[in-house]
Amino acid sequence: MELALQIVLVLASVLMTLFVLLHRGKGGGLSSLFGGGVQSNLSGSTVVEKNLDRFTIITGLIWIICIIALNLI
Repeated sequence: MELALQIVLVLASVLMTLFVLLHRGKGGGLSSLFGGGVQSNLSGSTVVEKNLDRFTIITGLIWIICIIALNLI
């Protein structure tokens, strides 16, 4: 059980790092490569950014749950 939580924690850490780096900063970012650059000027927030936000939040919650579970074990 502990090994499985450690593996999930490492995977969540790597995914969360990638998702944070994909977010668009003030001057644009890697998310504009996936279709977010054209529509961001028109609507302010694109579907790509919203989905990226959701994935980042879900990954962060999984990361926090794994840390708490490992501390309880």
